[in-house]
Amino acid sequence: MRVALIANRDSGGGLETGPLVAAMERHGAEVAEFALGDREQVAGVDRVVVAGGDGSIACVAEVAGRLGVPLGVIPVGTANDYARATGLPRDRVAAAELAVRGTELRRYELGRLGDGHPFVNVASAGLASVAARRADPLKPRLGPLAYAAGAVHAAVAAAPLRCTVRADDRTVFDGEAWQVIVAVTGAFGGGSGVGAADPSDGVLDVTVIPAGSRIGLARRAWGLTRHTIAEQRGVEHHRGHVLALDVPDGTEYNADGEIRSGGLERMTAEADAYALVAGG
Repeated sequence: MRVALIANRDSGGGLETGPLVAAMERHGAEVAEFALGDREQVAGVDRVVVAGGDGSIACVAEVAGRLGVPLGVIPVGTANDYARATGLPRDRVAAAELAVRGTELRRYELGRLGDGHPFVNVASAGLASVAARRADPLKPRLGPLAYAAGAVHAAVAAAPLRCTVRADDRTVFDGEAWQVIVAVTGAFGGGSGVGAADPSDGVLDVTVIPAGSRIGLARRAWGLTRHTIAEQRGVEHHRGHVLALDVPDGTEYNADGEIRSGGLERMTAEADAYALVAGG
């Protein structure tokens, strides 16, 4: 089996690929290594394997889909929400072995921002982006707990987001919100999630937490932790093939753990975009 290992060596505070390559070679793989920035050069392989965080997974899932080969995932980020959502091993060597020996494939959609950038988990504006910005410098010291620390800071200090949300050209929300979550797998923030999201149905989910009392955010946080936020009273949940979020210019948001701006004006789901090596 010819395998392209695309590694983000900066993920998780630094990545050594030697043990991962050795694990794949033990299962008969011929491994060629590529940096994340060189992913478009990959060709003529039987599988593409990504070693990186959730943002890297999205970029490499796009490559695997284009080549029409299965995607193996070795989660080496801080939170590894994608691995949690899809049931992949979080041990690096075990994930490397599964990436080449696994036979169970699952087809998933790929989210697209307005600028074409892919995402596999969520694009979330409001408290999530404030929490992610606050968590970033804490990751080397706190690991996944940095997201919880960032969330506490956001709940205390952040202001609501003025926004309009449209699903398939229908306005579904117009007002102030604590958070708007556009979901593929629905996983984010080191264990939070939108359980109603289905990454294989070919449509995006959007969950809106309307602004209100800061005291009430504790109940919303519980719903996010339990993945039941979409079922809470007062929370908006909708689905659509095309979602649009109108926000003030310069608004930052969190897409698969990365802070971005721009691209929320048109978000789509590419159905059946890639095949994940999920088990076997």
